[in-house]
Amino acid sequence: MLSQEDFRPVTLADRAFFERHYARYPQSHSDNTFTNMVCWNHIAQYRYAYVNGSVILASTLFGVTRFRPPIGPRDPDLMRDVIRFAMEFADDTPMVLIDPETARWMKELDPSLTLVPDRNHSEYVYLASDLAELPGKHYLKIRNQINKFRKNCSHTIEPVTGENREEVMQFLVKWCEWKGCENDLVLAHEKDAVFYAIEHFTELPLRGLMIRVDSQVAAISLFERLNEDTALVHFEKGLPDCEGIYKAVNQATAALLVHEVKYINRESDLGVAGLREAKLRYHPHHMVDVWSLKSKEDASASNRTSLQVSEL
Repeated sequence: MLSQEDFRPVTLADRAFFERHYARYPQSHSDNTFTNMVCWNHIAQYRYAYVNGSVILASTLFGVTRFRPPIGPRDPDLMRDVIRFAMEFADDTPMVLIDPETARWMKELDPSLTLVPDRNHSEYVYLASDLAELPGKHYLKIRNQINKFRKNCSHTIEPVTGENREEVMQFLVKWCEWKGCENDLVLAHEKDAVFYAIEHFTELPLRGLMIRVDSQVAAISLFERLNEDTALVHFEKGLPDCEGIYKAVNQATAALLVHEVKYINRESDLGVAGLREAKLRYHPHHMVDVWSLKSKEDASASNRTSLQVSEL
């Protein structure tokens, strides 16, 4: 039976293991990626167990531990064991980031389970060609902002490398000063995550590009291949000196990736109204929807919502 002793911390040394496993079981949600786990380890404390050919992920955020469904071959006994263990160990939401297919399977294994949609962590996936070309009237305002940026800001685009990493770090310091990271807990943790990504850039499966304005780094984008047809943008940062720079770095990233992948995953909105509006403005092709498992004590409040799982 699964126990706490089966779990070990996710570290940089585990990269090869996760790359091998995810080559067999490709991921579609950013939270399960190795890059995400090591970059956010300082706050989320990711751990994993490897049982019967499956990876079980857990994270502890602000003292609350939650689990993910097993990543590997379909194993009903293991799934039941993970559910049992999560129910005993975690809070009112013991398992998160459950894809719709797995949610259906879990309900087949145990119809009494209460599964609810988690819109705040559903991820936005766009056609790479849409982000690169910004076609049609839906993107007119964005095209105008990019044209204004190009007209008013003398700029160049280049890849992020080990050689210009120090300049990127200096840029991030300026970005944090502008955003007031030290006075915002969420931004402070994001600062630590993106700094870790740059500090370990050559040790992670990351690529990146930067926009220089008047020779100074003014925006960056960090991304990687998520699966066969999708790239994932982990971080995108810009300074306010040139209007439209965020739109410009978004398009520049897509223009690079459109020759490699069909889709670009730009992660979730975390329920932030302004961020949701901004992501919807780019007209996603589809969402990576996820569900959460509720504890039996909390299930009565979610029964009506949980019925939706049968409609997936």
